[in-house]
Amino acid sequence: MRRATEEPAWLRWLLCLAAVGLLALFLALPLAAVFTEALRRGIGPALAALEDPDAVAAIGLTLLVAAIAVPVNLVGGVAAAWAIAQFDFPGRRLLTVLIELPFSVSPVISGLVYVLVFGAQGWLGPWLETRGLQVIFALPGLVLATIFVTFPFVARTLIPLMQAQGRAEAEAAATLGASGWQIFRRVTLPNIRWALLSGVLLCNARAMGEFGAVSVVSGHVRGETNTMPLHVEILYNEYQFVGAFAVAALLALLALVTLGAKAVLERMGGRRLESA
Repeated sequence: MRRATEEPAWLRWLLCLAAVGLLALFLALPLAAVFTEALRRGIGPALAALEDPDAVAAIGLTLLVAAIAVPVNLVGGVAAAWAIAQFDFPGRRLLTVLIELPFSVSPVISGLVYVLVFGAQGWLGPWLETRGLQVIFALPGLVLATIFVTFPFVARTLIPLMQAQGRAEAEAAATLGASGWQIFRRVTLPNIRWALLSGVLLCNARAMGEFGAVSVVSGHVRGETNTMPLHVEILYNEYQFVGAFAVAALLALLALVTLGAKAVLERMGGRRLESA
């Protein structure tokens, strides 16, 4: 006999088909279109587009920005999550709100803020110019903008988990004489390592694919300040569709690999939790 709270079979199938249809329409179909357009003229032209000096520079810059921004967010996100989950202090709620701020602010606005602060006509622009330092339209501006938009991913992945785990183990270790570093290394880190890796992967995927903030601070200098998303835009606007879709396909492939690794880590973390 069917339970009162159990949906009929036809409704479950209908909801599943609707979910699969939406995923196919808004996710699978666009990805298939990207790879199809990239290989429309064969793999040779696509590889040639990726070997173009501007494309190579864009790929290298994207990886460099991510290599700088992700470790910074790793350290900052872990520190913020540990402070919020393990301690009570004035401004704790404010810190939580500030962590979520990049989710509510448009990336374009965040990039514009950096221009207003570090640009030639900005608050610190003249001071930086007299010392030969350039932030906007250079690597530092790209890194700062990327750090801002990707900061919440590590922290917001860890905070719910650390709050659910509670403080009992850390307090017990402190009672036994463990230092703060020992508590973090031997108690906190083993309990959060899978979630931490998942947050880092999400942060890396967003760092490589960020467009709005870096578009404002980059200056669109080909071969110097264009990341992969910006290079795709330039090629598409110049009607170089094979090159644009080839770079976009590479970027999508990196994102798919990242999400696949995230799924594997989540499964491994779930198995370890069940065994524990």
